[in-house]
Amino acid sequence: MNNFFKDTPNFKFHLQHPIVQKIVKLKERNFIDSEEYDYAPLNNEDAIDSYEKILDIVGDICGETIAKNAESVDNEGPHIENNEVIYAKGTTADYKALYDAGLIGMSLPRKYGGLNFPLLPYVMAAEMVARADAGFANIWGLQDCAETIYEFGSEAQCEKYLPRFNRDGATAAMVLTEPDAGSDLQSVKLKATFNEEKNCWILNGVKRFITNGDADISLVLARSEENTSDARGLSMFIYDRNNHAVEVRHLEKKLGIKGSPTCELVFKDAPAELVGKERFGLIKYVMALMNSARLGVGAQSVGIADAAYREALKYAEERAQFGKVILNFPAVYEMITNMKVRIDALRSLLYETTSFVDLSKAYEETMRERKLEKEERMEMKFYAKLSNVFTPLIKLTASEACNTIAYDSLQIHGGTGFMKDFPIERIYRDARITSIYEGTTQLQAVAAIKGVTTGVFLEQVKKYESEVSEENSLLKNKLQEMTMDYDVISQKIIEANNTELLDFHARRLVEMAGNIIMGYLLVLNSQRDEKFSKSAKLFINLVKSENKEKFDYINNFEVENLELYKLVDTETLQD
Repeated sequence: MNNFFKDTPNFKFHLQHPIVQKIVKLKERNFIDSEEYDYAPLNNEDAIDSYEKILDIVGDICGETIAKNAESVDNEGPHIENNEVIYAKGTTADYKALYDAGLIGMSLPRKYGGLNFPLLPYVMAAEMVARADAGFANIWGLQDCAETIYEFGSEAQCEKYLPRFNRDGATAAMVLTEPDAGSDLQSVKLKATFNEEKNCWILNGVKRFITNGDADISLVLARSEENTSDARGLSMFIYDRNNHAVEVRHLEKKLGIKGSPTCELVFKDAPAELVGKERFGLIKYVMALMNSARLGVGAQSVGIADAAYREALKYAEERAQFGKVILNFPAVYEMITNMKVRIDALRSLLYETTSFVDLSKAYEETMRERKLEKEERMEMKFYAKLSNVFTPLIKLTASEACNTIAYDSLQIHGGTGFMKDFPIERIYRDARITSIYEGTTQLQAVAAIKGVTTGVFLEQVKKYESEVSEENSLLKNKLQEMTMDYDVISQKIIEANNTELLDFHARRLVEMAGNIIMGYLLVLNSQRDEKFSKSAKLFINLVKSENKEKFDYINNFEVENLELYKLVDTETLQD
């Protein structure tokens, strides 16, 4: 039996982190649901036990169903039939398996049929699903939309739509981008007009690159304010597929994640419900939705990276050349060890970030029932501040690393990896999208650079530093040296007071911070479990040289050279 939870002990390790107890207490509101629901936990230990049991079920479904269907799904893909998207047979079987296990809408409150899980176990489940089939992870992961309805929708909308996820296995979609509005969502043109006679909003226009676009319940970004062209004219709406007012005009033919339908949609007088207030669609609701999606891509990236690593290790253990298995060659075992080390680091950052988001959201949810104490308000703001910069950091770092790990895994396979005989060919293709959708790496750098300029990253690094024990003083010293370089070079760029220069070096600065943070997280992990000591030592040695290279480049960069990057040799291009 293949079980993706049981073969990854790190999940249990991260569930035992001291901060999880605080998350559970807030999420369960001191466990008052146990009086009404017999499956609600009675205490912290009961909650953790519940998470582990559910994750064990997810792990079994991933290993025995989703992973085994991945190849056929990749080959078959979805298609349009009578204006309806028909999933590949394997996709339908995958979704049914998770639905039958009661795992749709698992993070929703119990009164709406959910399990009231925090994000932490949900993101762990998402990582396992992505390891099994990255394309299917998109379809299942879009239940994030239910969270957005719960967070910003009216009580009537929550009662109407949220029970459908667990009860009916409803699917969801984020309907945001258009032919001329991809990353620049403030350019959205799909029109929303209020119909007085029908007493509802009507949507008209075209959306493109919509993942799972023919979903049962869609969150749609549309322009509700006439004579506007910026973000303030946009609102968010719920569209119910049962209204049959949207044409699925086209399915994109993609490089990877082929089981996930990417649609072009035409809204034709489609009735819709306003979510929250007008004009807050992009500046508030979509931003919250996108942050959840970016955390999801972080989990997806770690899952893909883990899949690629396991394929490389399996192949290297079996493939023999020159009289010995290739795993015994330094060039190969270095690559494989670095994969494992980076995955340990990425997973630590992923679940650290998820915990920050969990605590921020838990306090926000508490505010629905009572006024927060002063200390609680301060904590909520603190964790929201961390969430806002750690989320783009994990999305950037994990997506880029998963592409590198998939690349290296295919390289270890040699020529066979270029063929369809091994899963790595599909994994390699699936990895590529992670650094593009839900905000490109370049946009994540722009978002995460706030953690540099405001000192949030440095402040958190100092906190980690204070928690390192004396026995790890050598690693601590290396991290302190890296931190000093980071502080010096970031201050140099900030003090230059040149926005263009800051944007130019943003990714380098963010990655320097990320490497230091992950280094500390691995050291702190090793203080709870010695098995992380190897990864901590190897990772810090690896990224110390990476950060030094970035430091030297930034330090020796002359601002005048920015102009050189703007000059395109048009004559050469024409030739």
